Formats: sequence, C-alpha cells, structure tokens
Amino acid sequence: MKRLITLLAVVMLCFGIIVTAIADDEARSAFIDRIIATAEDTFNEANGKLQRAQYAGDIYVCKNFTVYLFRQNRDAFRMEEFPNVELVIPDNLPKKECTTYAYGVEWKEVAASEGNPFVIGATFRYDTSKTMEENKATAREFMMQVKRGDYFQMSADYYYGVGAHSLVFISDYDPETKTVHWTDSNMKGETKNGERYALVQYDAVKDIDWFVDAFCHKKRGATLYRLRDDIIFANQ
Repeated sequence: MKRLITLLAVVMLCFGIIVTAIADDEARSAFIDRIIATAEDTFNEANGKLQRAQYAGDIYVCKNFTVYLFRQNRDAFRMEEFPNVELVIPDNLPKKECTTYAYGVEWKEVAASEGNPFVIGATFRYDTSKTMEENKATAREFMMQVKRGDYFQMSADYYYGVGAHSLVFISDYDPETKTVHWTDSNMKGETKNGERYALVQYDAVKDIDWFVDAFCHKKRGATLYRLRDDIIFANQ
C-alpha cells in the first residue's frame, strides 16, 4: 500500500511539473504571437507609406519600434520567478560604455529581478585574431540559431548605413533556403525637409549571408535576445 501511495505521489508530482511546463510554453508562445501580430498590424496601418522617425518619441525609430511591440503586450505577462514584477526591455548599452565594440552590439545588463524577461540566445563579436573568412563562418553559425520571437541587436556597416539596428525575427532560421524573416522599422527610409522618415517592414526576408556581410566587421557584431522559458500570464 505504501508503495502504491508513493507511486501515486510521484505520478502527481510529475504531472504537475508537466502541466506547469505546458502552461509556461503557452504563455511564452502567446507573448511572441502578440508581438508579431502587433508588428503586422502596425505594418498594415502604415500601408507602405514612410513614417516619421526623427525624434525620441517616434515609434518608427528602429529600437523604438521593437520596444513599442514589446510594451504594447507586456502587461498580460510576467515571469514565474518574479510574478509581481512588471516586464521591461533594456535600452542599448550607452555609447560611452561601448569601449570594446561599437555602439549597438548589445543592450544594458538588467537583472530578471528588475523585470528583464530576456536571456542571450547567441552572440557574435568580430575576432581580430581570426581571418575574415573564419569570422564569417562563425557569424553564419550565429545566424543559424535564430528562433521565432528573437530580438536582434546589431552594429552594422552595410548598404543602408553604418550603426545600430534592431529588429524582431518572426520565424526560425530556414535551413533549406538559408534565410531569415523579420519585422523592423527604419532600416530603409529617407530624409524629407531635414527629418528622417522610415519604412516599416513585415516578413522581410534575406539569406543569412546578407546579415553576415552587414555586421561581420572589426569592432562590430550582433546579439540575439530570447524570452525566458518561464513566461506566464499575469495574475496566473
């Protein structure tokens, strides 16, 4: 009888763990779904027209856009470890603190206990002790780790300019086509009457080598930020 009770207790414990894991995965997936849906809605509202991206309060500035997507949806979610803490998304590391690599490679370090629900999924930093081809091989491996919902932060030198850019990947890396799909704002744009205007993109797609060529330069690199596994619905 004691063995039966012990066995039942173990089964119930395992069942509880499984149920909790499933619930956490559902909440995390829902958060990502809502972020991506907000991006699509914003893209549709822009209707292909350039949007002002000049001032600090303009949501169409590249990092502002990804922050907007996050903040529009964060109130419905929390971290299981810190259920009473409102979620926050860190700012970029300030330029004065970017001593080793260029501004835009990474975010500020903000603890989960202070509301940061992201962990680093992968990083790439140009290594001057290696050849360009060796660096590119590492950069490709980095891009192959892209997952749906990843926030991407890079410092680039490419066709659209030189500097920091932020975006959100809307699907996993596709190994068959070697491509990634994303949403962003202000990668493309133009200046009108002294003000910057940005194009909102949704389901933009490129071969990963396009990104490799963008950020695989001395003093540059990129980071994938990924939501923690313990995302739950608020008030759960």
